[in-house]
Amino acid sequence: MRTGRGFRQARWDEPLSIEMSRRGRVGHAVPEAEEGVKEAVGDVAGLIPSSLARERPPRLPELSEGEVVRHFTRLSQMNYAVDIGTYPLGSCTMKYSPRLNESLAALDEAALLHPYQEEETIQGALALMYGLERWIASLTGMDAVSLQPAAGAHGEFTGILVIRAFQRLRGEERDEVLIPDSAHGTNPASAAMGGYRVVVVPSNRNGCVDIEALKTAVSRSTAGLMLTNPNTLGLFERDVREIAGIVHDAGGLLYYDGANMNAILCRARPGDMGFDIAHINLHKTFSVPHGGGGPGSGPVAVKKGLEEFLPVPRIGFNGERYSLDYDHPRSVGRVSAFYGNFPAMVRAYAYILSMGSEGLKEASETAVLNANYVLSGLKGQRGYELQHAPETPRKHEFVLSAGPLERETGVRAVNVGKRMLDHGVHAPSVYFPLVVEEALMVEPTETEAVEALDYLVEVMRNVAEDAYTNPEKVLSAPVNTSVTRLDEVKASHPKTLCLNWKSFVRDEP
Repeated sequence: MRTGRGFRQARWDEPLSIEMSRRGRVGHAVPEAEEGVKEAVGDVAGLIPSSLARERPPRLPELSEGEVVRHFTRLSQMNYAVDIGTYPLGSCTMKYSPRLNESLAALDEAALLHPYQEEETIQGALALMYGLERWIASLTGMDAVSLQPAAGAHGEFTGILVIRAFQRLRGEERDEVLIPDSAHGTNPASAAMGGYRVVVVPSNRNGCVDIEALKTAVSRSTAGLMLTNPNTLGLFERDVREIAGIVHDAGGLLYYDGANMNAILCRARPGDMGFDIAHINLHKTFSVPHGGGGPGSGPVAVKKGLEEFLPVPRIGFNGERYSLDYDHPRSVGRVSAFYGNFPAMVRAYAYILSMGSEGLKEASETAVLNANYVLSGLKGQRGYELQHAPETPRKHEFVLSAGPLERETGVRAVNVGKRMLDHGVHAPSVYFPLVVEEALMVEPTETEAVEALDYLVEVMRNVAEDAYTNPEKVLSAPVNTSVTRLDEVKASHPKTLCLNWKSFVRDEP
């Protein structure tokens, strides 16, 4: 069995840029303003209010352009990204982003827009946003869309605000939101932030919502149910229409977490399943980059009766001119400072336009095919087991349990993930969802070639076998990465997560 591709990550003893700084060194000299500009504008410094003017230049690193380029290139060599290798991070949908979309988002017409420009000067941008809203409405089976939310969890929270506004208008003070036990962790967080008490609905033995438990949990206090379909186990909730009926009969609304819509795009629509509200992660479904804190975008789509509650401003069009429409008195108000993450919208618009409905459908089908191909290669491997309906095909992702491996060798899911890094493959998501013991959540996405999928299978099988024959090799991993074993507490705590460059300049005058 091939044990790797000779993966060795760069290890630079790289200082902080502030440590490299040398007084007087310049990377770029800004040219003097032309005489005509000076005459037209006058004294620019005099136009700045004294309360906003600096008394001295900011204490930033002083480096040449070459030093800056080399510094960040070396840092990039010590990092891992989807441009380097397979990134099967389950639930996150870390897929390759077409460079065409990146180029379009970087055009001056998109990148240099300012949110305070007059509407007459941004008609093209408004047209793009209006068109993207219509496409998302069509793809989700909904009637109206807001592009404001800046991430999936932000979209969830916006949806919760819409539910609350709708029910308060009807004079109802419902205080509970139902959430399956396999849901994304942001679901209960969003519900709680909206002022609701979270009621957990257990899964049945097949990994889907337990219908009888749902009937018991639902009541006149139920504001709604937040549901992901396919769910986080990669299983399609076949009883979704019955679920919708139970929630609606109790007067609640059904919310669709669109994190997994990459599996059903152009095959099924939330609006047709009975959902009232949905969000879509542009950064998962439509090629927009994901990870590192952004850029994200989580538009919210609603059925007709909920349109009036969407955030303002809305994008209006009278047949000739696009506008920002604030005339929605029952709106939940703004949820972002402006109108959303526009570069993300450009990327998603370009992706949808270039793929078309058939291309989007093929992408979803390939994502499902790839996930089941990898799963088939791992079935029967000692140390791993597939819980919850093991004979049922998955959609875009699957969750293996490394429970047998942990019991028989002492190697846990987190150790498997760390050892995979030594082979040049990113770790899957681990310990999520909580309903699976020692969970390894794998999502290969549609952008990986069959050779990459074969290698992923080979690596995961190899790591499991190493656990039985030489467990210390796995327990001490990673060794081929730029940074090896970390103190996981210090690596995740805000006070020790990263260095603060200000500590190097605090004693300067």
